[in-house]
Amino acid sequence: TLASGGLSRTYQLHLPADYTPRRDWPVVLAFHGRGNTGVGTEEFSGLSNLPAIVAYPNGVIGTGDGDRQAWQGAPYAAAGVDDVAFTGDLNRTLCVDKRRVYATGKSNGAGFTGLLACRMADRIAAIAPVAGAFYPETGERCHPSRPVPVIDFHGTGDVTIPYEGDPERGLPAIPDWTAGWAERNDCRARPRTRTIEPDITITRRTGCDHGAEVHHVAITGGGHTWPGADSYSGGGYVTGTIEAHEVMWQFLRQYRTPRAVVR
Repeated sequence: TLASGGLSRTYQLHLPADYTPRRDWPVVLAFHGRGNTGVGTEEFSGLSNLPAIVAYPNGVIGTGDGDRQAWQGAPYAAAGVDDVAFTGDLNRTLCVDKRRVYATGKSNGAGFTGLLACRMADRIAAIAPVAGAFYPETGERCHPSRPVPVIDFHGTGDVTIPYEGDPERGLPAIPDWTAGWAERNDCRARPRTRTIEPDITITRRTGCDHGAEVHHVAITGGGHTWPGADSYSGGGYVTGTIEAHEVMWQFLRQYRTPRAVVR
């Protein structure tokens, strides 16, 4: 448990099997989707297999039907709850390599990583949203203090958070969202796209400021799911072609926040 913003907040913490406090470890912050939990996300994501400390925070029950936990930036998030501050408090609590803090999440939690990239670029080295719900409040007035590397995963058959966007809910088309980050990071105008498996197409935006590349992994026909999930992660097709945790780690691990901005 952790006191933050006048609330008692909770998180689950996974330490690698060979963990020792005598070395600095990277940390992955994994934010669950609406109505899920940190425990549930650990079960399906495979993230605890990474050579990193993994923290699975729990959101606060939001609005709408049912008692469902949610994260800041979504229209159904609990009013007045500052999850960005909670993330900062959590970072200060953990004994980790402060330059290698990464954020991932699914759906509402993935959208929240976008907000963290906007507001905590000095502490979040890179983000890896999966099936992200990028509501307007997660990206409006987004002026990060440094270019933030991004690797995004999304199924083209996602009916919960449509790949082509949902204007009525203020959700952008996923290619437009990644293009927005490429523009912030001053990447080359022309991306490179390659189909690496029958259902996996990767678009890479390179030549970015400070090497902060933006990658997008499109899962053809993929549902509102976590690629390679070990258990139920949402409705629709789940690819077994890739494991999201492995692909994102190959991307994330190469990045660190600059020394000049570490607090």
